[in-house]
Amino acid sequence: MAELAAETSLSREHEVLAQLGELRRLAIVPAFNEEASVGRVIDEIRAFDPGFEIAVIDDGSTDRTAGIAADRGAHVIRLPFNLGIGGAVQTGYRFAFEHGFDVAVQVDGDGQHDPAELPKILEPVLAAEADLVVGSRFAAAGGEAFRSSAARRIGIRIFAGVVSAIARQRVTDTTSGFRAVNRKGIALFAADYPHDYPEVEATVMCVRHKLRLKEVPVDMRERSGGRSSITALRSVYYMTKVLLAIFVGLFRRYAVPLEEEHR
Repeated sequence: MAELAAETSLSREHEVLAQLGELRRLAIVPAFNEEASVGRVIDEIRAFDPGFEIAVIDDGSTDRTAGIAADRGAHVIRLPFNLGIGGAVQTGYRFAFEHGFDVAVQVDGDGQHDPAELPKILEPVLAAEADLVVGSRFAAAGGEAFRSSAARRIGIRIFAGVVSAIARQRVTDTTSGFRAVNRKGIALFAADYPHDYPEVEATVMCVRHKLRLKEVPVDMRERSGGRSSITALRSVYYMTKVLLAIFVGLFRRYAVPLEEEHR
């Protein structure tokens, strides 16, 4: 059984790589003081597919993050000060849009996202089944294996319930930053992307713009360096803040995706 699963996984990877070979693809790597892990992240993306261009968005780091990324041959976009994950990710999408990329993936610079799992999130995009694919830690049967604090688990479940109701489909992991998008998704997120801890609001944006959303189960790793900015107390604060932002967002007019704006 294990051999069959390995063969299936290898076949999927070969098929994804064959389809990717015809497209311009970009890995967006937001990073803040990730000198301990960003080099390995870049190496692992290239090990999966050397044709992936990589844009490291250095979000005001004070360590060697930018230098290590540049030494690895990545595009390095240095922000003048720390904008937060939302500003860094939108910068990456602006770069993808302006340079004509067809497909983009988000891979965090802290090493939690395993680039070996990229075929799973890319496959539905390449098969034209979805515009945004989210790698979920909880979508698989019994998928509570990924360990996090009790406060974060509660927050994730609440967000999942709220977004599932808005999207009218089951969503399990709205806080995952391991994502793949097609050109439609690139155009949308280049024009408008929430700040602070934005993944939940970005998922709602996708639904409001009628982009097709899909989750796939993935394995994630513990952070290999740096530290998370989300403490238990801040988890409660941001859970309240994001729920309020979702409610307000239901009534606000979102930005027009850039490609529509340029027509």
